[in-house]
Amino acid sequence: MKKRHIVLNRIRCPDNTILTSRYSHEFVKHKQEDGLVFSVDGGTEELYRSYTQGAEYEELSLYDDASHEDIRQGFFWVSRSEDARKISALRELSTEHIQAILDTQKLAEWRSDIFEAELRFRKQIC
Repeated sequence: MKKRHIVLNRIRCPDNTILTSRYSHEFVKHKQEDGLVFSVDGGTEELYRSYTQGAEYEELSLYDDASHEDIRQGFFWVSRSEDARKISALRELSTEHIQAILDTQKLAEWRSDIFEAELRFRKQIC
């Protein structure tokens, strides 16, 4: 059986606030007006959750077996320069940027598969 990989680490709190952890160690926390506290962490490595005992949340995470349309909106790439970090959804990256990522980065196979699927998707719609 093929292992599923996390593409999007996200929950919806009872007050409809959406929390997303896009990369490892991106800890995101929210305290509702009623005092309930929720947090997500782990990016695409692990689904870490913390919340007030007894509280419920809606799981919105995606895995690499989701539809490509969902993946292209929910898969994020973090670009770093000397003093800045830019987070972009797959659909926002230029075709040239995606190709440069594939040509220059050492990626896990499942990540390469997502980028290659996006390039095929763009060829089909053009």
